[in-house]
Amino acid sequence: MKTMVFFALSGLVAASVSAQENGRRELFAQSAATSKYALIISGATVGADNEARYRLLSVSLHDILARDYGYSSAAIELLFGNTSTDSRGDAIADREGISASLADLKNRMSAGDQLAVFLLGHGTGTDEEAKFNLRGPDLTGAEFARLFDAFTEQDLIFVNTTSASYGFSTALAREIAGEGRIVVSATRSSSEKFDPYFSRYFIEGLSERRADRDKNSRVSLLEAFNYAKNNVEEFYEESGRLAAEHAGLDDNGDALFALSPAPGQGDGSLAEIAFIDASDAGETGLSATRLALKRRMQTLERSVLLLRGRKADYLEDDYWAQLETLLVDLAKTTEEFTREASE
Repeated sequence: MKTMVFFALSGLVAASVSAQENGRRELFAQSAATSKYALIISGATVGADNEARYRLLSVSLHDILARDYGYSSAAIELLFGNTSTDSRGDAIADREGISASLADLKNRMSAGDQLAVFLLGHGTGTDEEAKFNLRGPDLTGAEFARLFDAFTEQDLIFVNTTSASYGFSTALAREIAGEGRIVVSATRSSSEKFDPYFSRYFIEGLSERRADRDKNSRVSLLEAFNYAKNNVEEFYEESGRLAAEHAGLDDNGDALFALSPAPGQGDGSLAEIAFIDASDAGETGLSATRLALKRRMQTLERSVLLLRGRKADYLEDDYWAQLETLLVDLAKTTEEFTREASE
């Protein structure tokens, strides 16, 4: 068994050692040593109906992360566009409130931790001058990116679900480019200025883990993105309307936003290993043995995903041999995890 484990993880270990030798950290690592945080910003809107709709989406996202994904209330910062008596709200969604929340988060986060930032509400403008509407002065993508200059040792996810999100997201992706950065935009054209349906389906995909396509009880950002994108497309098809939004994802820093990201094809490899779930989600009540097995399963799953994303770097026979060893080890570990539950 020890020999199998050695060969199964050899590719991952080699990659990790290589990264360390080059002064790079392991990206989006899922371990007991790392923590995950979320910043939900519900920006300024026009009209009571819109305000109520985005407030509901923001609160729903907050509650889903806390209930299903292992986030403590302290790990989630929720900012509303207007004053609220809701106890879940931490500040007003203006420049000062965002800066204060980020300063607080930075003080609590360690190297290797993950921060997911969700933008809900309205956006205006075109190209790189597009802005996220706030209470008070709005923010461009470049201005927003500079608020994260101190987060050099953390992994960052940005999910921009607003109207006119493409220009803002492009500027954000260019300014924040670097390792461990993923940007999702609900639109992929400056002409797509209507309120997107993307946020509705993205949050729906997180609820009850509907987006968990591979059924490993975790949801990656790529899975959540694909769930929302596919459901938006179905919505427009079923309503007989031309699609007014096309979501894109950038995780390689080129700010080009792939419409159909996939591992090994430019964008998608990083989003596939960036899980929304906190490392200890679903671990309450597990015995020490099952906890160790669960974490081993997660390590092996990550190894499989990393190997698939780097398929082009291997000789074909070597690739399939390593993949087979990993999958066999994963199957045995999963079987043991399940067996322990019945004993």
